[in-house]
Amino acid sequence: MMSDLRFLAMSSQQAAAYRQGAPDAYGLTPERRISPGGYPCRHCLGDIAEGEAYLTLAYRPFPTLQPYAETGPIFLHADACPRYEASDVLPPMLGSPDYIVRGYGTDDRIVYGSGGVVPTEAIIARARALLANPAIAYVHVRSARNNCYQCRIERSEDHERMNGS
Repeated sequence: MMSDLRFLAMSSQQAAAYRQGAPDAYGLTPERRISPGGYPCRHCLGDIAEGEAYLTLAYRPFPTLQPYAETGPIFLHADACPRYEASDVLPPMLGSPDYIVRGYGTDDRIVYGSGGVVPTEAIIARARALLANPAIAYVHVRSARNNCYQCRIERSEDHERMNGS
């Protein structure tokens, strides 16, 4: 059976640009540091191991500036890592007990009433329920503690249509 959901990581093109020093959402060069372990990479959607170099940067996962275009800090492996393969399997970095799961419309604005803190094991079910609403184009998974962007979830047919699959 084909999956109905796709977890989407930051694009490889965007990750490569940041690794080459492209400015972040605030116009700053990403900061390079050494990981104490457990920081989540937004490209491979895995953890950045202790002793690995990583980047910290301001990230805005929206195509344009507008009032709902939240910007916040994220981590990224400093060296190339494989992009997470989109699937309906929870990315390995989602290790907290719960996350904010929130829907956005095609205009990239929050669909009011769609957001809430859900247990990690309920993310897939909540995303499916939200994406059953035609007003919701995609879903964000965000930290329940700090509101940091984790990843995006889309309907698989939307992902395949956009990528010519």
